[in-house]
Amino acid sequence: MTRPLRSRSSLFVIAALIALALLVAGYAGWGGERVVVAVAERGELRQAVVASGRVRTPQRIEVAAQISARVVAVKVREGDAVTAGQTMIQLDDTEWRASAAQARASLTQAEAKQRQLDRLALPVAEQSVQQAEATAQQAKRQFERVGELVAKGFYSTAQLDDARRNAQVADSQWQAAKLQLASNQPGGTEVQVVRSNVEQARAALAVAEARLAYATLTAPGAGRVLTRNVEAGDMVQPGKVLLAVAPKGDTELTAQIDEKNIALLQLGQTALASADAYPGEHFKAEVTYIAPAVDAQRGSVEIRLRVAEPPAYLKHEMTVSIDIASAHRADTLIVPADVIRDLASGQPWVMVVRDGVAQRQPVKLGIRGAGRVEILDGVVAGEALAAASQALADGRKVSTVNRK
Repeated sequence: MTRPLRSRSSLFVIAALIALALLVAGYAGWGGERVVVAVAERGELRQAVVASGRVRTPQRIEVAAQISARVVAVKVREGDAVTAGQTMIQLDDTEWRASAAQARASLTQAEAKQRQLDRLALPVAEQSVQQAEATAQQAKRQFERVGELVAKGFYSTAQLDDARRNAQVADSQWQAAKLQLASNQPGGTEVQVVRSNVEQARAALAVAEARLAYATLTAPGAGRVLTRNVEAGDMVQPGKVLLAVAPKGDTELTAQIDEKNIALLQLGQTALASADAYPGEHFKAEVTYIAPAVDAQRGSVEIRLRVAEPPAYLKHEMTVSIDIASAHRADTLIVPADVIRDLASGQPWVMVVRDGVAQRQPVKLGIRGAGRVEILDGVVAGEALAAASQALADGRKVSTVNRK
């Protein structure tokens, strides 16, 4: 009697389990496939072109040695800011100081001679001419008087010859005195020689002082030291580049941008940049140049950005990351980029869940940025969109789970 009861109880349990399984299956079939969705929402969106570039200085002034000398001191390091006229390198100037002192003494001597010529030579020459003229006239008259006496038989011909020679000598001295006076006149030969000596002495002093000045290398203007190729104690030769200085002013960033992003760029766009060595520090830049041609080998376009206020740590040739803002929407409809299907086809669409049913919905897209896309038409705020990675048939019933 007990066995039939047990059999009937087992049958009831099995039937109940089957009914429960059918109920669960029916509920699942009624609710549809569970899909993870993202909700379209309004918010701020910024479109940017991201690139890696380098710091570049528009100008670079090389400071080179002009004389052969030993380096006494180097007073700047790479990266130091300098002001106009600041001493950067001091060379041994002992030899050049001595040369300048000698040239200065030679000039002093030449100028003293010129002053003496101006004050004394001309008056003395004029007096000498007067005396020589008087002597010559007297000798001439003596010669004429001796000639008359010789004719009367009072003097011999020998005395006449002596008088003639004396007259000739006196006349020669007179002519010489006049030539000396002429040379002492402004534009005269001796004046020209003396003045030439003064000019030569001045030129020699200028050269000596210039060489002395070459021993002190100063900053040509306000700026920053880029490179330093010298140490104290080095011997340098003319033409050897010792320092490179970037003049104070705008710093540039250069970068290569993928040609597919050309349409997103324009002059005047703002950007945020950071040096790879200082990733947490950001500074502003502005697009000032877009190359007119594409580099065919790289498939890129060169751009340059101006940094009006470069941070102190920014150095020449540093690698930087650049984020160029190409568009901005303060309040627009945004969805994650991974819900857009057939994005590259030119006819994008999404799978939107409406009333528990997946529906194919064409959409019109706007700007893109940071993994998000602007929707201009096709979807409204609050609608749920399935990820493009989920294969769903149009019209299929689904149940949704919001993306975390």
